[in-house]
Parts: sequence; C-alpha cells; structure tokens
Amino acid sequence: MKNLLKQIHNLRDIRSMSLTGLEELAGEIRVELIKTVSKNGGHLAPNLGVVELTLALHRVFNSPIDKIIWDVGHQSYIHKLLTGRKDEFSTLRQFGGISGFPRPSESIHDAFGTGHSSTSISAALGMAIARDLKGENYSVIAVIGDGAMTGGMAFEALNHAGHLKKNLIVVLNDNEMSIAQNVGAMSGYLTRLRTDPMYSKGKEELEQLLRRIPIGSTLLRFGERIKDSLKHLVVPGMLFEELGFTYLGPVDGHDLKMVTTILNQARIQKGPVLVHVLTKKGKGYRPAERNPDRFHGVGAFNPATGEVFKSSTAPSYSEVFGRTLTRLAQRDQNILAITAAMTSSTGLNSFSRHYPERFFDVGIAEQHAVTLAAGLAKEGYHPVVTIYSTFLQRAYDQILHDVCLQKLPVTFAIDRAGLVGEDGATHHGLFDYAYLRHIPNMVIMAPRDENELQHMLATAVQHPGPTAVRYPRGTATGCKLDEELKTLPVGQARVLRKGKDVTLLAVGSMVHLAEEVAAVLASSGIDAAVINARFVKPLDEKCILDHALQTGKLYTLEEHVLQCGFGSAVMELILSRGLNGVTVQSFGFPDNFVEHGSPALLMARYGLTVEQVARSISEGFVRKTYPRKLRLAPS
Repeated sequence: MKNLLKQIHNLRDIRSMSLTGLEELAGEIRVELIKTVSKNGGHLAPNLGVVELTLALHRVFNSPIDKIIWDVGHQSYIHKLLTGRKDEFSTLRQFGGISGFPRPSESIHDAFGTGHSSTSISAALGMAIARDLKGENYSVIAVIGDGAMTGGMAFEALNHAGHLKKNLIVVLNDNEMSIAQNVGAMSGYLTRLRTDPMYSKGKEELEQLLRRIPIGSTLLRFGERIKDSLKHLVVPGMLFEELGFTYLGPVDGHDLKMVTTILNQARIQKGPVLVHVLTKKGKGYRPAERNPDRFHGVGAFNPATGEVFKSSTAPSYSEVFGRTLTRLAQRDQNILAITAAMTSSTGLNSFSRHYPERFFDVGIAEQHAVTLAAGLAKEGYHPVVTIYSTFLQRAYDQILHDVCLQKLPVTFAIDRAGLVGEDGATHHGLFDYAYLRHIPNMVIMAPRDENELQHMLATAVQHPGPTAVRYPRGTATGCKLDEELKTLPVGQARVLRKGKDVTLLAVGSMVHLAEEVAAVLASSGIDAAVINARFVKPLDEKCILDHALQTGKLYTLEEHVLQCGFGSAVMELILSRGLNGVTVQSFGFPDNFVEHGSPALLMARYGLTVEQVARSISEGFVRKTYPRKLRLAPS
C-alpha cells in the first residue's frame, strides 16, 4: 500500500496523477470507505460504485469553478475525501462532524445542497442560466442516478434544458438500482441502451460514412436525416436526443481511461449533453455487491464479514407495520399498498410477496403515488401509501387537492417520523404534523408503541376519509402485541396517570418520556397527570379541557417542530375557549433545521431528555393558592 490518499492535498494532485496511480488510489479509497462506514454507518454501496467516476470528474473538471451537483448526494463521500475533508472523514455523519450529504456551508466544493432525489438537473440548469446571464465561462455538471431518473422533476428539467440549449452536462450514473430494484418504463429503456451494442457501433460507422460524403448543404442535411433514421431504428425513441441532448455512451464507469475520455468529450461539446455511465453498486466489497440494497444505507457492521451489528432483538416499527398491513389485507380485499421505491425499508416485502397484484412500487415519484392512490380510492379501494415523512413533503399538493378535498379513504403510513439521526437535516421527519394538520378532512394519529401502531393502522383502513399514521424510525419498544386488532375511537385520548398539579400531554414517541417525567416530578412532590393524546387531529377536546380546568398547567411533548405542531393545536384550543388562566408550555424542536447526530444526543441538545424536561417543569412550578374558577367560554 502506497498511501496515495495521504498524498492528496488538493485537486491538482488528482489531475497530475497517472491513470495507473488513480487506479491504485481508487483501491485505497474503497478501503477508507469501508473502514469509516463500518464504524459510523452510512451509504456504502452507492459510494463504492462511483469511486472511478468521482476521480474522473475531478480529473476533468476544475471544482469549485466548475460546478458539480450530486443528485440526492448520498454518493458524495469520495468527493468529500478529495476536496479538503480527508482529515475529518472519520467524523462522517457524527454530531459536529461532516455531513453525509453535500452541504455548501461545509465546503465551497459542494455546489448545491442535496438530500432528496431528482433535483440536480433543475439546480444545474439554474446555475447554467445564471452563468450565461453573468457572462461567465465554466462547466455545470449534474450527477444523477438511474433511480432518481424515475422522478418526474428530472424529466421536467431535461425538457427545459433541451429547449434552452444551454451548455450543461448530465452524468447518468446507471447502476440499475436506486435503494431497491428500479421499476418502470425508464428503467426498461435504460436496460435496452445498456444491452444493445448496435447503437454505439452503428452510430460510429455512420459517422465515418458521412465524413466521406463531400461537404455540401444538401448532402449534409440528407446525411443528418439518415443518421437520425438509423438512430430511431436501432434504439426506439432515443429519448435523450429527442429532448435535445447529445447522448454519449454507455461507458464502463469503472474504466478510468474511458470515463475520463468521454467526460473530456462532453466538456467541449456545445449544448446539453448526457453522459451515460454504467457502474456496479457496492463495487469492490463482496458483501455490498451481493446485497446492494442492504448496504445502500447501513448501520455499523463488521467489515470482515459484512454482518450488521444489532443492538436489539425487537422488531422495527416498519416491520410491525408491514406485518399488520399484510394481516389486514388478508381479511379485506380492498386494501392496497403503494410505496415510492422503498419496498424493503418500509416493511412491505411480505405484503408484496403475498399480494403482488395489490402492491405498487411507483419508483421515486411521491406525487404520482398519492394521486394514484386517490384514483384507486375513488373507485372503491383503500390504498395505504407508505412513504418516509421527509419524502411525503414532496407530495403536499396531491394530499390536499387530490385526496383531502375529495375526502377519499387513503391512509398515509408515515415512516421515519421524528429524528432519524445521522442523515441529518434533509431527512429528519419533524414537519409532518405541520403540513398535514391544517388540511380539512385529515385524521392524524401517532402511536406510543408498536402495539398501538397496529391498532391505529386497523382504525385507519376502516375510516371513510383520509388518515395518517405517523411512527418513528428504527427498533420498536419490544412490548407485547395484542393478537386481536382493535378499532380506536377517532379523536379519543387515553389518560395514563391522574394528577392534580400539572398535566403532561404527549403524543407518539414522547409518551414514554412523559411517563418517566411524571415519576421524577412525583419525587419532588409534583403530582402530574399523563395523557397519551394518540390523535393530533382531531384532538380530544373534552379530555384536554377537563384537565386544563383541573390543573391549570398543560405541558405538551412532541418529536416535531413547535411551529404548527401538536402543542400549537393545544394552544389554539385553549385560546379558542377563553381559558386565559391556563398556562401551556410546549416541548419540541425550535424553528431551525436540526443537524445530524445520534437521536439521543440531539434530544439532549434540544432539552428533551427526562431530566431536562422534569427540571424545566419543576423550576417553573408554582403551586396554585387560589380557588379554581375557570369556566369554559362558549365554543
């Protein structure tokens, strides 16, 4: 081992290195990736697949003058290693360390902040337009995966870019997978491009023929028509060239010489260019090559075996959800499941095997997923749309306009709600109460544990209108699951503990914390009632108002931002009833984006541990010394 990676101090070192040296460097980078991700967790397989591509990009282009935009950005680890963050790489995804996604505040080489799919071409086109408006001269490159190409926004951007004819390079990193196996017509189209050698050979032979034709406008136009005819004959549609792009490829993305050559060709090309690069997800690490979906986003693991370390034998919330939905579908033929390229990670593997005709993976197309569900619901079915909280944001208008306005029976199973840890600000599910609560006809539930989750799901699929069930990432509590699924009364909270001094109103994952806080307060002589709200909308108004009158002090707890969240809903209720003598204090996350770090560390940072909440309540507690004369104002 030559320790070439230690000799990389800036991007000039990459450009001065021989191809042989770069190939050796690629091997060292893979070792560093495996070592770091095995400790910190992260997106291993996507990064192993783009080592040579990243080296070629930085060999050909001059960052930060040239702008490289990484779609999603989970494959930017090598980019970070090469752009001044090598010494910090061991802090990847750790609190206070470097992010697992591009972040402009972290480095001038991160041209655009990303974390969600299918945004890169739009951002790159915007930068290309700005470049031309300012009269500047540099390259703009969007690196997008074939999975991200299933997102409608990517097509919108391709269409606009082809129309404007701006100098723009789109590198299509085609590894045949996003998180799970790609689906849809676009995936099939790319497969035909990959496997049909006739196009590249035929195009080359035709161009050689055209060069022998005497130059003349008539013959040249005739030659171009022949070229176009062959193009349509060999590869039906030639989608990218029809959209106005010059198509280059496909090329082996692990052949540094070939990738460098084709990127140099793209750099001098006029107008929009699409470079089709074929890569292997997990390249160079056998466990990731065999199971690329498992190593797409992985926790800490044994690098020698690829075995992922598990801290608990309890199932995940996603697994409980998937098993429960499969049970419900067995007795109700109208239940369907829809996901957006996340079959395995949302727990739907079992459902997809048992009921393939009732399961739909739409690719990375959240908007389509929701309106597809609306169409199915309109015709008498009850679709369950399973999407991470952070990705459901992308389908806001479809939820409002296509589902709730028509009061259609669609259930949104919102996975990864609340903190998600080391993925950070782009992935924390801290905004779903806010973007759902104000929409008419919507019912929102959040379970305290996996047992309550299964009952809420049973309730949701029986409800005649829109519902949302929100649950956290990762391992569940390990509680005993009831064998019989029950339907909960919509909008009814549950009193877990009676108390005369203060009332703790908690929802979802914060209910257990509220119970522990009440126990700590009791040791200080403060008698706290604890209510599991269960429903964020509709609220159990009678239960809340009764306790407001009894104790005069309400404390709400939620794993969500405070703006427009559960606590806001409680305050709105208290104000609407004119209970000016009741104090309401909310515990949640403030008005800023929460950084990456372990959930436990982040909860402590924002004052949401048992000790911190109990201390805050105790310090502000003044025992009432006046008779309670509060009355409810007319509603």
